[in-house]
Amino acid sequence: MHALKLSTAPIMKKKTMPTTTPIPSPPLTPPTPQLISKIPKSLLKPTSTPITKWAPLNLSKSELSLPLTFPTGQTFRWKQTGPLQYTGAVGPHLVSLKHLTNGDVSYCLHRTSSPSSEAEALVALRDFLNVGICLSDVWEVFSASDSRFAELAGHLGGARVLRQDPLECLMQFLCSSNNNIQRITKMVNFISSLGNYLGTIEGFEFHEFPSLERLSTVAEQELREAGFGYRAKYITGTVKALQSKHGGGVEWLLSLRKVDLDEAIDALLTLPGVGPKVAACIALFSLDQHHAIPVDTHVWQIATRHLLPELAGARLTPKLCSRVAEAFVNKYGKYAGWAQTLLFIAELPSQKAILPSHFSNAKGKKSVKRKIVETNTTSENVINDIEEG
Repeated sequence: MHALKLSTAPIMKKKTMPTTTPIPSPPLTPPTPQLISKIPKSLLKPTSTPITKWAPLNLSKSELSLPLTFPTGQTFRWKQTGPLQYTGAVGPHLVSLKHLTNGDVSYCLHRTSSPSSEAEALVALRDFLNVGICLSDVWEVFSASDSRFAELAGHLGGARVLRQDPLECLMQFLCSSNNNIQRITKMVNFISSLGNYLGTIEGFEFHEFPSLERLSTVAEQELREAGFGYRAKYITGTVKALQSKHGGGVEWLLSLRKVDLDEAIDALLTLPGVGPKVAACIALFSLDQHHAIPVDTHVWQIATRHLLPELAGARLTPKLCSRVAEAFVNKYGKYAGWAQTLLFIAELPSQKAILPSHFSNAKGKKSVKRKIVETNTTSENVINDIEEG
């Protein structure tokens, strides 16, 4: 056996530190439910959603102009969140779009959980933006038959028609009947808030649009208290009508993408609160009915100035609405609704201010006030709307 070798190094005495009484840590217990209920809901949500990364969408400004597409009456759920930047929900995805310095469009997907969810969101976004239709090709056909349209297109390039979810589009335009943009947006924000919270960008809260099942839990009185007025009964009535559809209301709406325009319009007219103008908007902006023409007093004025001058001064009737729609289709063909959209945008005060002066009405008529008017609105509804303020 080997003897153990003892070290001869001096043994260092360990310094003793003065003892102090340790400070006890607070107990790690969650706040009581009573305390949580007193905290404002806004404080329980993050104040902002971080932007992850921007990527090119491979769309030029001539194919998609954000200022000419989002704030012009097609949808009321997208918000301007920066210079030439707009944010909104596409299904369960929160998306921001913006123009680069060269005019091209880039996108940002907020809070994507995986590469597969990012790919899914991009597919949904491109579908929502209707990128399967080349705007330049469509406008080239219009311009060949209409010199005025050709000149307008040079100033208003990229005014694209969206392909929205039909239920979302239907609910928005039920709010639009005989209403103004500010009030429509307030109502749509209320309905949207019933869906899953997605995030906050630049002070705006964004939600996934609520499902038909969630909408069915909202009482008419709740909507009236939120300022919907007589539209409350139309929304609850339409939700009930959709729930009664064989196979489901969402599937029924989607099926209208596969029928001809007249059949789609007739089907939509069976829903409470849906008149010809609202039906045409839903058909054009969500059901692939590209030659649907939403006719109101403003489109009537456009038609009598440029397509049907012989009807100038006549009173707009349902029969003349059909004649206006027919005139647009005869002039512009199967994408007549896209042409009508640009011509309507050209009449908005914000656009007339930047267009050359010769586009203004020579007779000095007032420019379009951004009010959505249903051509078959009853006098009772008009009185109710006035009383509701």
